[in-house]
Amino acid sequence: MRRLPLVRLLLAPLALLYGIGVFVRNFLYESGLYKPVRFDVPVIVVGNLAVGGTGKTPHVEYLIRLLDPYINVGTLSRGYGRKTSGFRIVNATDSALTAGDEPLQFKRKFPDVTVAVGEDRVTAIPRLMGHRPDLQVIIMDDGLQHLSVKPYLSMLLTAYSDPYFKDYLLPAGNLREWRSGASRADVIVVTKCPADLSETRRDAILNQIAPQPHQQVFFSRYRYGTPYFMYDSRQRLHLTKDVNILLVSGLASADYLVSYLKSVAGEVFIADYPDHHPYTAGEIEDIAKMFANVPGSRKVIITTEKDAVRLDAHRNLVVERRLPFFLLPVEVQFLFDEQPRFDTLIKQRLLDFTI
Repeated sequence: MRRLPLVRLLLAPLALLYGIGVFVRNFLYESGLYKPVRFDVPVIVVGNLAVGGTGKTPHVEYLIRLLDPYINVGTLSRGYGRKTSGFRIVNATDSALTAGDEPLQFKRKFPDVTVAVGEDRVTAIPRLMGHRPDLQVIIMDDGLQHLSVKPYLSMLLTAYSDPYFKDYLLPAGNLREWRSGASRADVIVVTKCPADLSETRRDAILNQIAPQPHQQVFFSRYRYGTPYFMYDSRQRLHLTKDVNILLVSGLASADYLVSYLKSVAGEVFIADYPDHHPYTAGEIEDIAKMFANVPGSRKVIITTEKDAVRLDAHRNLVVERRLPFFLLPVEVQFLFDEQPRFDTLIKQRLLDFTI
């Protein structure tokens, strides 16, 4: 969320105080006074400098799809929004309240992948390895600011519409640390780009990023699939202009998704909730009322796979109200035919790993 210039100015003193605290913490690690821990298994960190909205989940899923056919993959997340604490191995029978929405989504989509949650990454990684000693890579979701862990490969994501190099520190902006934190990344991905991004615009962004010699920059977009029924993935729905939609989403930013739906469907009505929002029974009833007011004979409720694991807490009510929730799958696509270069980079780095 972009703040007005006057609001940023008023919040600048608080942002400066916050920035001083971040600087001190980072300095303690950079100076060697605090020692990060490196592990005997390669750890790939996927994170950002801003608070939410950069597309970490689809990019983690991309890495899982890339690596899982060849090596044993584990993921580690904080498990944001869960009501449990400490280290936990996630099972498909968990709920968003016990595991967090994103880890549960990973486990249900990739049953063979070992998914864990834990706030303290330094202690969680050994416990994850103890549970699954044959793991060959750990993907640490949202771990760029966890300086206590020395990653083998760091991937920084930044949204095309709100890049870190134009953002400001909290609370004046959305940055969790100074822009200079981007220097720790090995790979920078500009996410949620328009499909027709020009080479001229790409080069302008590259100039603003000014990557260091050790960094490689990629540009990605979302490719949406065919929506499928929440409780029977065999039921598919091809969106056309005669289908009106109620979009139910709890995302940091739904602009990219809304723009897509408006391009392929009829009218789009939005039931917008905060990121990682734990839906209540009352809100399911509200959604039912909103859907009843959506015009047209052909209409449907669209939501994301991440929202679905939280909505599933009210499965009986959803079924009772006969709410036609369809989930819109999404995958990452790299622009400028650079998917082979990205894939090769990740695979080669893992082949080069030594203890």
